[in-house]
Amino acid sequence: MYKRVLLKLSGEALAGSERNFDSNILSQLAEEIREAHDKGIEIAIVVGGGNFIRGKVVAENGFDRVQGDNMGMLATVINALAIQSRLEDIGVDTRVMTSIEMQKVAEPFIQRRAIRHLEKGRVVIFGGGTGSPFFSTDTTAALRASEIKADVILMAKNGVDGVYSADPKKDESATRFDHLSYMDLLNKNLQVMDSTATSMCKDNHIELVVFNMNEKGNIVKAMSGEKIGTSITKEDK
Repeated sequence: MYKRVLLKLSGEALAGSERNFDSNILSQLAEEIREAHDKGIEIAIVVGGGNFIRGKVVAENGFDRVQGDNMGMLATVINALAIQSRLEDIGVDTRVMTSIEMQKVAEPFIQRRAIRHLEKGRVVIFGGGTGSPFFSTDTTAALRASEIKADVILMAKNGVDGVYSADPKKDESATRFDHLSYMDLLNKNLQVMDSTATSMCKDNHIELVVFNMNEKGNIVKAMSGEKIGTSITKEDK
């Protein structure tokens, strides 16, 4: 069982078939996080904002890319607050920390304070991305995992149970990998996370596990260290 994990959630995974976020998905997510939290696992979360807005898409529609990314970072804070609310509804103590200061909404991210919250048994949700444009929330996850010394990044995918040789929804011959190295991701150009995040995980020896969050119980299994999805490490096993 891992001692400290960072769960990476996409904004789209929270939406389901809804436009912004699905209440049932939030409730199931909160229940599974509580179950893992009750086992004594220290849990941090990085969430995206793609269910509201994506910086690249905004830029493609004629907006300045920096402004688009700023909008996207604010969207991640909305999702962080939604997750916090649902967790606290079921008795899980949480803190939202943001890279963009908004003191009436959340705490500013301070590395030592974040670690102290985790040590005290609080779930810490990181919103606001890195606080800088041109960086994805994948990079945020790699950065925050490095800063809080997480054992693993658990990348929860929406309906995909690991890393495949091609898109399984488009290519029936696609095969799933049980394990890869970070060099495999780069050399095979597998679109798991962007190259900046991949390099950061590789350099800081952070394990990555990619799994399907839609299957009930998978979040608890992943946090408990059960073999699930695809694991990615610096070196080949």
